[in-house]
Amino acid sequence: MVKQWFKSGSPWIWMTGGAVSISLISVLGLLAMIAWKGLSFFWPSEVVQLELQGSVAKQTVIGEVYDRELVAKSRIEATGVDLSHYDKEQLERLLIKTGNREYVDLDFRWVLETDITSRTAPAELAVFERSKNGNFYGYVEQVIKDGEVITDNKIEVLYDLVDRAVDLNDQALDLQNGEIGHINYELERLRLKEKAYQLDNELTDERVAELAQTRAELRAEYAVLEKQLFALRKEAKRDQVTVKDMRGEVVTLPLYQVLDVWFPNDMGFFAKLGHYFVQLGKFVADDPREANTEGGVFPAIFGTVFMVLLMAVIVTPFGVVAAIYLHEYAAKNAVTKMIRIAVINLAGVPSIVYGVFGLGFFVYMLGGSIDQLFYPESSPSPVFGTPGVIWSALTLAILTLPVVIVSTEEGLSRIPSTVRHGSLALGATKAETLWRIIIPMASPAIMTGLILAVARAAGEVAPLMLVGVVKMAPTLPLDGNFPYVHLDRKFMHLGFHIYDVGFQSPNVEAARPLVYATAFLLVSVIIALNITAIGIRNHLREKFRALEH
Repeated sequence: MVKQWFKSGSPWIWMTGGAVSISLISVLGLLAMIAWKGLSFFWPSEVVQLELQGSVAKQTVIGEVYDRELVAKSRIEATGVDLSHYDKEQLERLLIKTGNREYVDLDFRWVLETDITSRTAPAELAVFERSKNGNFYGYVEQVIKDGEVITDNKIEVLYDLVDRAVDLNDQALDLQNGEIGHINYELERLRLKEKAYQLDNELTDERVAELAQTRAELRAEYAVLEKQLFALRKEAKRDQVTVKDMRGEVVTLPLYQVLDVWFPNDMGFFAKLGHYFVQLGKFVADDPREANTEGGVFPAIFGTVFMVLLMAVIVTPFGVVAAIYLHEYAAKNAVTKMIRIAVINLAGVPSIVYGVFGLGFFVYMLGGSIDQLFYPESSPSPVFGTPGVIWSALTLAILTLPVVIVSTEEGLSRIPSTVRHGSLALGATKAETLWRIIIPMASPAIMTGLILAVARAAGEVAPLMLVGVVKMAPTLPLDGNFPYVHLDRKFMHLGFHIYDVGFQSPNVEAARPLVYATAFLLVSVIIALNITAIGIRNHLREKFRALEH
């Protein structure tokens, strides 16, 4: 019976099914772990007040419990702390995020359970999220509105004043990055235009006068906008709040530096849930700050999607054309076979090698030549002769080109030769047969290659570090300034953001949950891009299914 069972092949079916199940569970478990560690960071945690006395001097610590661990008593005693009167061989210690980093030595600190004499969570404890120096924890003492101390409903007034300051800061930022940024951009273009006229010996008196008049108009407009900007900033600095911190000192916080305020110990479940989604939205929509350990990742999301879409636009036609030539036109000889082997081997080249090639060929050689031919007025500052999003997209296009070629060839090989012969017999040319019959039938395979290319390109980091990605990009590759799409600009990328936050951050503990959150976001972006491509592939498969019969 056992021998017949093995001969039937059932064990191998169960074995492969079990292997697939284990792999699926492992992947889902990994994603669940990343999601839990990353997304739980945005939940408003309880803020505790600890009274300490023991191995440390008597003091008060206020903050969030970030982590906890068991540590051997001998390890603590090795630091000179006397714990002989404790029977436990392992002691628990808590990692407390104390914030208030301009007044304390460490943003995070470990606290032994043996040192805690009292632990409370007063409802009056407030958390202030600030634009710099991280969170601030303490008790609200006074709310000062336009120089006057508010006595009635001061917490409700505080919420309104914080919203007011945030709104004014947003208006100032929009003005600075929008209209003022546009004027600066136009002034720089005028400078380059004038320099170009000088290089070409075409700077006539009429052109000098025209440029001077345009520059004067722009500067006059700039002066008006600058006054508006200073007025907004002055209005934002109008109000303050005084807070009593864990040292017992009363500190004045200017509200123009406060982004949000909440009382987590006084919040119900639904209030915490609403706050959670607000913080999650800020993470997705805001710019990073504090060396990428605070704020959001929107520029990295935008840069990742923009670069991947640009890469897809470049790699798809080249890969499809190469596959069509190899399968439909090239002779079946040793040369063609060697080309196919070379294409397959290209898929195994380390990605950093592509980065070095992109830096040497695209950036220095091609970009440098473009600067010499078309942008001599920008010298010595390079335009295209420096890493940028276009060179990143081209580098990744070459990196993923073998995937698209192989996938397209597989799709072409599955189309019966009778389809080609039938089309030619009806009087169609070979080009018409390819365009109207073969390529539509092979389009699902083309989309499969594109899906694989997008999945690989979105997660690459090493080559991008050489050809365009940066820690902080001052502007996006897409804005309201002509020509609107700036392919020469550097950009941010989620993969590099994970590397930077995880390994280059000056505040390791604060960065750790952001690494998980950004990693989950990167996976989500890749899944979203792949689902979109899969949807298009399935639509094409249904649309051209009739051609297969």
